[in-house]
Amino acid sequence: MKYVWIVLGVICVGLIFLFCPIKKVEKPQYLRIHIRANSNSVLDQNVKYKVKDEIVETLIPILSEVKTFEDAKRKVEENLYLVEWVANKVLSEEGFNYKSSASLKKEYFPTRSYDNITLKEGQYDSLIVNLGSGEGNNWWCVVFPAFCFTQTQKSDNIEYISLIWEIIKSIT
Repeated sequence: MKYVWIVLGVICVGLIFLFCPIKKVEKPQYLRIHIRANSNSVLDQNVKYKVKDEIVETLIPILSEVKTFEDAKRKVEENLYLVEWVANKVLSEEGFNYKSSASLKKEYFPTRSYDNITLKEGQYDSLIVNLGSGEGNNWWCVVFPAFCFTQTQKSDNIEYISLIWEIIKSIT
């Protein structure tokens, strides 16, 4: 009799797994951005922030309706030339004679918190923007979901920012 109960128990557990499959929880993917200044001089550091502001303004409409990591990565890759062009335009307007380079690759980041979300240290797919030698202090944030693209100076991006926040809330 004890054997029958064991067999029935095993059958019940098997049926539970058969009809109620365990849903795999996927780890969210992040696409980060890393802008490296030419040096640590005050001028190079200041222009880094001007370049950052213009790159963010440029990427907001491009990424405003992106809902997946793969789409964000593809959109950024398709627009690397535009990121470089924007950075070079700012550098030229500010009187710098060096250029920028932009690439998409994996890069190590330390643990970092953005509002109520903490990203653990590790390798992340990243948009890397080097200004000149890229040897100065840097600025980094997250392109997807667009944590750093929620504040802007230009009023025509308000609509995009609202949409970006909706996307962030839906995937986190």
